[in-house]
Amino acid sequence: MKTVLFVLIALAVLALLVLVHRWLWVRLVRDTTAPGGTPRRIGTALALTLPLLSVAALTTGRAGAPFWLQQTVAWPGFLWLAVLLYLTLTMLVAEPIRALLLRRLAHRAPSEGVRETRPAAVPAVPAGAPQPGPGEPAPAPAPEPANPGADAPADPEPAGLTRRRFVARTVGGAAAAVAVATVGNGAYGVLRGPSVKRVQVPLAKLPRAAHGFRIAVVSDVHLGPILGRAHTRRIVDAVNRTQPDLIAVVGDLVDGTVHDLGPAAEPLRDLSARHGAYFVTGNHEYFSGAQPWIDHVRELGLTPLENARRALPHFDLAGVNDVAGEAEGQGPDFAAALGDRDRTRAAVLLAHQPVVIHDAVRHGVDLQLSGHTHGGQLWPGNHLAELANPTVAGLERYGDTQLYVSRGAGAWGPPVRVGAPSDITVVELASYQA
Repeated sequence: MKTVLFVLIALAVLALLVLVHRWLWVRLVRDTTAPGGTPRRIGTALALTLPLLSVAALTTGRAGAPFWLQQTVAWPGFLWLAVLLYLTLTMLVAEPIRALLLRRLAHRAPSEGVRETRPAAVPAVPAGAPQPGPGEPAPAPAPEPANPGADAPADPEPAGLTRRRFVARTVGGAAAAVAVATVGNGAYGVLRGPSVKRVQVPLAKLPRAAHGFRIAVVSDVHLGPILGRAHTRRIVDAVNRTQPDLIAVVGDLVDGTVHDLGPAAEPLRDLSARHGAYFVTGNHEYFSGAQPWIDHVRELGLTPLENARRALPHFDLAGVNDVAGEAEGQGPDFAAALGDRDRTRAAVLLAHQPVVIHDAVRHGVDLQLSGHTHGGQLWPGNHLAELANPTVAGLERYGDTQLYVSRGAGAWGPPVRVGAPSDITVVELASYQA
């Protein structure tokens, strides 16, 4: 039943994408170019090629294609998905403007495209020729050439059609410029690296000696065919500059295998914090082979918390596997991570997805640190993320438990963020006794 439902949803999405591409081709290619011309042929070729590259970008990794092929199709394929989103939105906004302009043109030229008809001229009689008398027939006009248009210039394109094309080019060009500029700015924000946010979180059970304890929260790096070693180096340098007491990498570190992305993750070896760096799995680790990555991050100096807990000097640090691990029998186990602890001590939980907050509340967690949502990544995706997550970004309270959700340090799919800039968050714990 689930397979049938998945196939039906996939077919519906595919049909929608075909319709959207067809509509954009009509508005941006057919309406703006002359039939048979080079611009129309180029536009049509792009309208066919770009969606195919997007499908390839989404599927080559899961299909086990060579990494060089994944990298080749990832840039154009994923960027087109972002451009497609904002091009569709801008064209929807532009559609009533286009209709209004064409209506005004129609009022100005009601006979648009209709040639003026003039009465036939009476043939002139050459000067000096005898004039026909009364009752005599007029001389026959000179015969027209067999091909009347052979020597005459072709009729110009009707003025109304030129105006329509001008409107289409103006409106479509403006919409395309807005979409490309939006995606370009969003890609620049991702590629320059995440900013650093600082959030203070008071915990009732935290002793005075731990006041000011700083945890650098890194989530959703998404190393893959686009974001590689240079991106990891930017993140590591940014984290180390904050001089944290502890580093928490809360899932979705990678989109690929250790074989392909091991070199990209290598800079993680340089993470530095007084109490070490810890790691919990995200859903994408289970798409990429979770156990090999758990073993590899351990080799890089991070400590995986697989449904486990570490007693730090002034509070407990726990971590649970991502819920995606349930399909492999490796899902979150709160009893193993938190069941037998001393509840008079403060507890900080690392869990990739915010949806497990209610389990955290039941197990007396004081603070849960999560990621997964990307803050929506591409507006208006934040509204969709709100439907599936209790908190999309920032700090919120659930009973006696506080939940902080990072927007993430990377990007999944298109290396673009709009309305949800990437970040590394330094969470500073505060004691009520201080």
